[in-house]
Amino acid sequence: MFDLVSQFFIEPFAHDFMQRALLASVMIGAICSLFSCFLILRGWSLMGDAVSHAVLPGLAIAWIVGLPLAVGAFIAGMLCAVSTGYIRSHSRVKEDAVMAIVFSGMFALGLVMLTKIETDVHLLHILFGNVLGLSSLDVIEVTSISSFAALVLLIKRRDFTLCCFDPAHAAAIGLPVRLLDVILLAVLSMTIVAALKAAGIILVVAMLITPGATAYLLSRSMGNMMLISAVISVLSCVFGTVISYHLDCATAPLIVVIQALVFVCALAVSRRPRIAKGENHAPA
Repeated sequence: MFDLVSQFFIEPFAHDFMQRALLASVMIGAICSLFSCFLILRGWSLMGDAVSHAVLPGLAIAWIVGLPLAVGAFIAGMLCAVSTGYIRSHSRVKEDAVMAIVFSGMFALGLVMLTKIETDVHLLHILFGNVLGLSSLDVIEVTSISSFAALVLLIKRRDFTLCCFDPAHAAAIGLPVRLLDVILLAVLSMTIVAALKAAGIILVVAMLITPGATAYLLSRSMGNMMLISAVISVLSCVFGTVISYHLDCATAPLIVVIQALVFVCALAVSRRPRIAKGENHAPA
């Protein structure tokens, strides 16, 4: 029995492309899980959806002018976030409607541009990712961006946590709430750029929301929430990568399916009160 289990987990990683897929998916899963905690508590779930879809025209423009695709995606993501904040502050339209308009408009523009220019980037790979097709340079890029984004989140964790729980109190004690929001959005854009080649525009939304939402059901403190979210996400990436090899199916979608199943299980067994913004929890 032990030999069968060992073979089940070891056999896939005799191949270089599976080793790269595992490393990239674990790195992406880890940073997405950390970020998802802040998105859930800040009420920015739709913002993750908006920024991930809005990077598409940035990819197309970067291809046209000869820039790295990651640069174009990051600029487009930040433009979406800044535009959303500006329109929300200077109009009576509610935030969710503004985000929906901005990201759907930019996403549609990107689709139009990609269908009119000739590239060697397959549209399905952009939308759904191609983790098994990552090169060594892609893995280095994913690892570098994910590590930097995780470092920023961990260094500013207490400030971000306070802003998520009580922005008014954070402003009252002198924290630059607007600047912290901009930094958080910048890290969000970086996270999406890191996950783009592996998970794609559509699936990265699930990876940015589901682990944090699952941990939200099972946690009473921010520290536990981040830990549970990271464990769920990393294990989902490991099992999803291994199982996809044996079933000969797409890796990133299977990872998302596993995360969704874990969320359903957590929803079924969770009986304790969830974290609420009004509760007085000291960040761990």
